[in-house]
Amino acid sequence: MSDSPILCHLADVIEARKDADRSASYVAKLLHEGEDKILKKIAEESAEVLMASKDGDKPHVVREVADLWFHCLVLLAHHGMRPEAVLDELQRREGISGIDEKASRKPR
Repeated sequence: MSDSPILCHLADVIEARKDADRSASYVAKLLHEGEDKILKKIAEESAEVLMASKDGDKPHVVREVADLWFHCLVLLAHHGMRPEAVLDELQRREGISGIDEKASRKPR
């Protein structure tokens, strides 16, 4: 799949800020606080997406989804991963029924 330039650029910025001064970098602070803090931010942003959608405010939905995606990129960086892994997975699923794709997953 062709990479999304902005997602890849953001991943590069997040990677570059991993070791930055936590008092000057939100990303460094969030990564230093660990996975629980990152997951809490993702939960908060997810709730904000839901509320914006329920309000029918399309520009607000876009802003909140951008926040959610950003925090998901931080989570990927926490795990040493990049957005290309997600984009590759989406490409793998292209043309496969969602029902069939889910049924093909191995139970945990």
